[in-house]
Amino acid sequence: MRNVLFQFNRMAVCASAGLLVAGCAVKPPQKPPHRQAAHAATSVRCQPAQPGDAAIGNWYGVRSQRGVAGKMHVLIHLRADGTMSYEEELKRGKRPSQALNETGCWRRDKQGLVLRTTMSNGDPVELADPIYTNRYAVRSQSRQHMELNGPFGPLGVRRMPGDYRLPF
Repeated sequence: MRNVLFQFNRMAVCASAGLLVAGCAVKPPQKPPHRQAAHAATSVRCQPAQPGDAAIGNWYGVRSQRGVAGKMHVLIHLRADGTMSYEEELKRGKRPSQALNETGCWRRDKQGLVLRTTMSNGDPVELADPIYTNRYAVRSQSRQHMELNGPFGPLGVRRMPGDYRLPF
């Protein structure tokens, strides 16, 4: 009997010590920073494009970038509601492709386009970081082709069907 009481007291002391330590633990912040960024990214409101804007649609192009081995395949989908998606896939021969998938808003800016990323590869971005706002000068545009000059140099794109996806 004495042994059973000793075991019981020992368990009670350990449980009390555990509760005491747990009570002193620091509470995590109410909203983790990642969730705050997600809320900020989803709170961005895209402005609809002007009706009939010739930039609305799927645009596909291939470009080379100085210092990068391989070809960059780019698909930009500009929607009438002001939302956009930007996909980029780096193809390097027999090596596995690398991809980037961004979503956000787009708008006209005089003779150019401004793409503002709010989500990159499924994660919210830091909206204040200028790397997520890309400006493209529209050098020429027809119904089927557009010549852009952007942050990585010139990019010629052609209109593709609405359901077009980058091949893997």
